Amino acid sequence: MSSQLHHFTAQVYYEDTDHSGVVYHANYLKYFERAREDIIGIEELSRLWHEEGVGFAVYRADLSFHEGAVFGDTLDIRTRWDKESLYRVIWHQEVWRPGGEKPAVTGEIHLVCLDRNKKLRPLPEISLD
Repeated sequence: MSSQLHHFTAQVYYEDTDHSGVVYHANYLKYFERAREDIIGIEELSRLWHEEGVGFAVYRADLSFHEGAVFGDTLDIRTRWDKESLYRVIWHQEVWRPGGEKPAVTGEIHLVCLDRNKKLRPLPEISLD
């Protein structure tokens, strides 16, 4: 199952940057995570954990950096996803700077579903649209 394009806005704060004034590389993972949470919904993620005892874990993360975002940028985090199997969702994510002609950062994040005992389990039936 493939998805529609989802947009999430992330503001770059001074604390997000490194000594050179660009966004510290690890913070792009935070922006991607927030976009995924926006898609699934914080209430749904909380319900899944508290009522069903399941959560998601990053199995694999591949990122490519093309251009650094800077303090003050308002970023457009663009996300699509594919259900790869009963156990894995692949998230295709891009960071776009204002007026950008290409993504500043691209990422492919593989998530799996785990129970409270950290055992792999099938993905729950949730709406991602």
